[in-house]
Amino acid sequence: MTGSLSEKTSTAVRYRTPTPEDAVAVWQMVLNEPMLDDNSSYHYTLWFRDFAETSLVATVGDDIVGFITGYRRPGEPETFFIWQAAVRPDNGISGLGIDLLVNAIDLQLAAGATYVETSVSEQNKAITMLLHMVARKYDARMHTELLFRAEELPGGDHDEVLYRMGPLRPRA
Repeated sequence: MTGSLSEKTSTAVRYRTPTPEDAVAVWQMVLNEPMLDDNSSYHYTLWFRDFAETSLVATVGDDIVGFITGYRRPGEPETFFIWQAAVRPDNGISGLGIDLLVNAIDLQLAAGATYVETSVSEQNKAITMLLHMVARKYDARMHTELLFRAEELPGGDHDEVLYRMGPLRPRA
């Protein structure tokens, strides 16, 4: 990455489909975020090859300042599952996290999705609040249930709670 983000905050954020060339920058962002599960750089390279159409990166200039990885569930193609999302904490862009999420959801709604799912630790209050805000934007109901207990996941340190919102209606 070149330059500091503080120099670039006046530049518009651009949302685009990721490419395998974006994998290293995203992988490095994940390594610097202790709340996220680590994946290999190879994981992101494959993900951005095979699931690019259901993922999104946010850029300012040439810098990736946020990303979402997601997929359409094979047994429920109307459901968009968000696997991982992050924004650089030093991005200096107000509301970037919610804008990134809304842009990704809008793309999937246009492609036929009507539900959004993700799993989150109950301790992650900031993300759960964000999810409820997003559900309100789409006039959608929110359903939660235990997806996996920590004991079911090797090395798991928290339960994974499923958040399912929908049906989603396009925003006005």
